[in-house]
Amino acid sequence: MLVCSRCGREYPETFRLTCDCGGTFLVEREYYDFFGNLLPYLDMRRYLNFIPIGGNYLPPAIPAITPVGALQMGPVIALFKLEYLQPSGSFKDRGTYVTVAKLMEEGIHEVVLDSSGNAALSMALYSLPAGITAHIFVSYDVMLEKLSLLQRLGAVLNFVDGDRMAVHERAMEFAENNGVTYVSHWLNPYFLEGTKTTAFEAYEQVGVPDYLFAPVGSGTLFLGLWKGFKELQEMGEIDRLPTFVAVQASGYESLCERSPIKNHLADGIAIPEPPRLGEMERVLDETGGRCVSVSEAETGEALSWLTRAGFLVEPTSAVVLAALWKLVDMGEIPDGSKVLLPLTGSGLKITEGI
Repeated sequence: MLVCSRCGREYPETFRLTCDCGGTFLVEREYYDFFGNLLPYLDMRRYLNFIPIGGNYLPPAIPAITPVGALQMGPVIALFKLEYLQPSGSFKDRGTYVTVAKLMEEGIHEVVLDSSGNAALSMALYSLPAGITAHIFVSYDVMLEKLSLLQRLGAVLNFVDGDRMAVHERAMEFAENNGVTYVSHWLNPYFLEGTKTTAFEAYEQVGVPDYLFAPVGSGTLFLGLWKGFKELQEMGEIDRLPTFVAVQASGYESLCERSPIKNHLADGIAIPEPPRLGEMERVLDETGGRCVSVSEAETGEALSWLTRAGFLVEPTSAVVLAALWKLVDMGEIPDGSKVLLPLTGSGLKITEGI
């Protein structure tokens, strides 16, 4: 069922983004026997028994099981989960896969989405073979490489003169005025059902990390990772959650104190007013976590290190490493800790300056 995070009202599992009270939804089901219900696939279908979609409507493109690279980083063990190796080059494929499956199940063939690039590319890629028309709203400063890919994938592009929040508002207006289904990953509960599989995979690969760092704008990966580990705990599979660290771009913080200096490099998380802010605050409270703000210079330094180490990622991915360095230098991560760092987007889409 869909359960409102604000008032607790329950709804059937149809494609719906918000409660009548304006609150956001989470899908709530009871699951049992994690390892006993895994399927014999070497991709995301391995977790179909833990995702609220039927097997009759599955997109042809399938998100991968991504590897984890373990490196000693001073006194801690950094576990880099290579989400940038997904088909469209970002972790968002997990959420898009579940979303498109749900759209196919309900016979929805036209959608609207706003994005800084990666969510749009993912939706365009998975919509194309599913016969879904995707109206994509982007700002004029979206990277040219991403725009070129969107055009090749048949997306209907709509440009907005304004920041990320203005793009979001225009997309909602278009959907309402034209009777087209809005599939915002910021609000979509089925998107989180996809991103939670990142936690399932990480658990199978490395167990429960001591700390989990995630880049946070709208919070779709952050909340998905929490939901996945939470469900493992509710199944009795694990007895504790990782400590969650929300990493934000300076100047766009929602969980950290807002800085006057903007980090333009980490454009993927330049979302100062996410609708699931209250849910993210509860995750930090529940796990004893904290928020870390990262500057443009710190992002650039971490990006250069990752590139030299062989991780070809886009700048937003680098904020987790920059945040880890900051907390290690401050002595806030105990020696020997295992730290999960998802690398979220591919640098192959933005080769200039890498």
